Amino acid sequence: MGGDNTTANCASGHGHTVCVTGAGGFIASWLVKLLLEKGYTVRGTVRNPADATKNAHLRAQDGAPERLTLVRADLLDKESLAAAFRGCEGVFHTASPVTDDPEKMIEPAVNGTRNVINAAADVGSVRRVVFTSSIGAVYMGPRRGPNEEVDETCWSDLDYCKNTKNWYCYAKTVAEQAAWELAKQRRLDLVVVNPSLVLGPLLQPAVNASTWHILKYLDGSVQTYADAAQAYVHVRDVADAHARVYEEPGARGRYLCAGRTLHRGEVCRTLAKLFPEYPVPSKCKGGAGETNKGCRFSSQRLAELGVGISPANLCLDDTVTSLQDKGLLPRRTAGVFDTCVIP
Repeated sequence: MGGDNTTANCASGHGHTVCVTGAGGFIASWLVKLLLEKGYTVRGTVRNPADATKNAHLRAQDGAPERLTLVRADLLDKESLAAAFRGCEGVFHTASPVTDDPEKMIEPAVNGTRNVINAAADVGSVRRVVFTSSIGAVYMGPRRGPNEEVDETCWSDLDYCKNTKNWYCYAKTVAEQAAWELAKQRRLDLVVVNPSLVLGPLLQPAVNASTWHILKYLDGSVQTYADAAQAYVHVRDVADAHARVYEEPGARGRYLCAGRTLHRGEVCRTLAKLFPEYPVPSKCKGGAGETNKGCRFSSQRLAELGVGISPANLCLDDTVTSLQDKGLLPRRTAGVFDTCVIP
């Protein structure tokens, strides 16, 4: 199963130093954990290294006291990135804003990515950059059929993204295109991972955007689900994908990291079976039925590197169990919520 791959080849990083941008994020936290397990010395960029609460989950990882350093860096400040990258052999650029405000989304995503590429090229020690993009940079456009398979050769339609005000997909597409163009100019070895919507256990203390996508179906905040479909992937598999494409000398280009595409209705029905105590919606918004089947994504290139993709029900089960364990989702018994404090 995909989740078992993360502990493979744990000795490969001994004596090697890498940097992870946005180290406190959902994917990045699991990547830091995995890299430490593999023996790497890890430098993580965060907004405030002195924030004990936000950084506690990173400092608690095995190997962190000896081999994890947290440093302050700003994506819009190339010199702060260069200082963080200096002496590192690899850079994992995971940091990216998630917001509906195009002004707050596009500039940090695009200019921040350019700064990362330039800083990595300037310091001279970096042999490879692994960039976390998204399937949002791959498939967004006029509706695709369920029998149409999307792979690494596909790109999102920027005009479609603008017309539908999908600024996240627009920003991720432009940022990735800028990364490829600039890496070619700077002769920097770049590999890109394009995950679908990422689920699984949280290491960080707060709910992130993709986890909220599931939480809203459990806490009573919505009564219906949208006529929409999406592919899901386990966070452990995404972390594994990043490490594999970094370590594999022959890795080149883009790597889709996506599981099976599910309609929101199927997600809700699965949640209802796994956790029947919660008020999971059972009706589609607008009453139009489940007409949007989505498309299929190929993760064959990652499979060839030995990266497994966990089943969707494990992604959902692990996500909800983690929310419960962290006190972010009240446990229910006989229709009554246990007391819980949600930050």
